[in-house]
Amino acid sequence: MDTFSPIGIFDSGFGGLTVLREIERLLPMYDYLYLGDNARAPYGNRSFETIHAYTLEAVEWLFRRGCHLIILACNTASAKALRTLQQNNLPRIAPDRRVLGVLRPVTERIGTMTLSGHIGILGTVGTVESRSYVIEIEKYFPKVVVTQEACPMWVPLVENGEADGKGADYFVRQHVERLCNADPLIDAVVLGCTHYPLLERKIRRFLDRRIAVVSQGAIVAESLERYFSRHPDIERRCSRGGERMFYTSEKARIFEGPAALFYGREIRCREMRFS
Repeated sequence: MDTFSPIGIFDSGFGGLTVLREIERLLPMYDYLYLGDNARAPYGNRSFETIHAYTLEAVEWLFRRGCHLIILACNTASAKALRTLQQNNLPRIAPDRRVLGVLRPVTERIGTMTLSGHIGILGTVGTVESRSYVIEIEKYFPKVVVTQEACPMWVPLVENGEADGKGADYFVRQHVERLCNADPLIDAVVLGCTHYPLLERKIRRFLDRRIAVVSQGAIVAESLERYFSRHPDIERRCSRGGERMFYTSEKARIFEGPAALFYGREIRCREMRFS
């Protein structure tokens, strides 16, 4: 196609870059536009109303830049804003465009990843309090027992470059042990925040080896590929030029350093401001 119509990837900060990395690995031919709302991060402790307002602003901004499909690569935004966006906002502002989240791809599959029927969710306060994982998993696997654990210090640790430091051990161990003590039958744990893959080595260290660790990126990528096969009309609107563009609501120099840790290589980004 002649029109530049990238796939939009939105996150409140850096974490969505771990999802973009996996999507690119599977679907490298498309153009991608990443937006990180770092100036207003973190979203985890904000109200439903505020998260919806911020996410809607970001979605509208991405629409204005040609995106016909947007992935909310943020668990908090997916949990607290996606449903309202899809049901109330999109029919009014952009009925021919689509916004998808990162929760549903995982919840559709997680029941096949457990033998005991007991899974754990590690997430932000906002994601845990929304109970979105619990609600969605019950739709697909009503017999699966879900136990959640909020980890409020994990995102700050990652964003401050402490993911590999010894100082993170205490906080990772604390929440992993609390989750497993709450339900000793857990045999699969979902990393319910896109920052958490950077802590995965530490998380695995404090988990029993029999427990599977489920990260979202690869699952979301595979889900997007299947989505395109079911919705060729949407797929045809996504331009194929292999271009990557990165924007942040923060200063570019502040964003670019930490972003490389999440994305796996250096990037150059542009600054934007919500009007």
